[in-house]
Amino acid sequence: MEDKLVTLAILTYAKAQILKTVLESEGIEASIHNVNLIQPVVSSGVRVRIKESDLTKALQLIDKTGWMSEDVWKKSSEKKNQTARKVLIPVDFSDYSLKACEFGFTYAHAIRAEVMLLHVYFSPIFMPTISYNADNFGFLTDKDEQLKLFLGKEQKELNRLSETIREKVESGTYPDVKYSCVLRDGIPEEEILKCAKEIRPQLIVMGTRGKSQKNIELIGSVTAEVIERSKTSVYAIPENSHVKTFNEIKNMAFMTAFDQRDLIAFDSLINAFRNEHASVSFIHLSSDNDAWNEIKLAGIKDYFQKQYPTMNLKYSMIADDDILSNLDRYVKDEKIDVICITNYRRNIFARLFNPSIARKMIFHANTPILVIK
Repeated sequence: MEDKLVTLAILTYAKAQILKTVLESEGIEASIHNVNLIQPVVSSGVRVRIKESDLTKALQLIDKTGWMSEDVWKKSSEKKNQTARKVLIPVDFSDYSLKACEFGFTYAHAIRAEVMLLHVYFSPIFMPTISYNADNFGFLTDKDEQLKLFLGKEQKELNRLSETIREKVESGTYPDVKYSCVLRDGIPEEEILKCAKEIRPQLIVMGTRGKSQKNIELIGSVTAEVIERSKTSVYAIPENSHVKTFNEIKNMAFMTAFDQRDLIAFDSLINAFRNEHASVSFIHLSSDNDAWNEIKLAGIKDYFQKQYPTMNLKYSMIADDDILSNLDRYVKDEKIDVICITNYRRNIFARLFNPSIARKMIFHANTPILVIK
């Protein structure tokens, strides 16, 4: 059956021509339909229409490229010339680090990527003490020697982790993946974000609690901050997760708010975690039994079933009166391995006064969370 045409955008005639050219350069057939049939050239708006099967690809292209810019072709060329794929794993020598490494190495092996282990330390050597008694400045007199000892200790810890990983690779516990170790000085979340911007990894893999974080409600979680600000998808592994490797993922839950960007996010999920045997459940948080919401949810499921006919797709409604408890119950009943959430970038005030679902869940759930960007 012939693909149905859908309207991608309504633009001025000039902008529509540009968009049509960009779409066709990526292999997407597009046509322009006039809204004003009497004066088509000077119409205030024309429709850019494409095949329904190309909708996800087109939305992704518009979202990730400045298609109105003259640099569109340059950006496309740069993407093709990128270096080898990478998976970034921030480590702090805790048990969570080894859990992150185990998943990160199996994922890197599956997508044929390299692994970068990043440890960020914050040197206290140049920080003034809280008290200003003369006795407290004694440690600054030989600060160069103390800094040297401090760096030596951090390097030994990183070498020890690298040796542990090498042994696990040799024993077959970890797959044989090329990896490198990087040591940086600074604030952990800032350096992780900076490194991600530099190497553009396919995924950042992190534990949800750090070595020094004893309180599960700690607001300053490095993982939470990276999730909020990163432009790269983040896979957060909780302390008691039963999923250890990428190959163990069989059932995924994808949370949707019926936003157009969810179409792009789901396509990114399938491309990143492609597994023909995996099952995906679309879930929506609803305050009541809204029949219209269920119709929309079923429509999303049917749409993607056409795009990915071999996948097992389902959908469910979850009451949002007690989000975390209801979601926990659903995860246990359906044996969900990973919860997938979109976390669109928000300003600082929204982050402070209205924490995202992703941020709440990393302090609560025992199920890994994939935050898609």
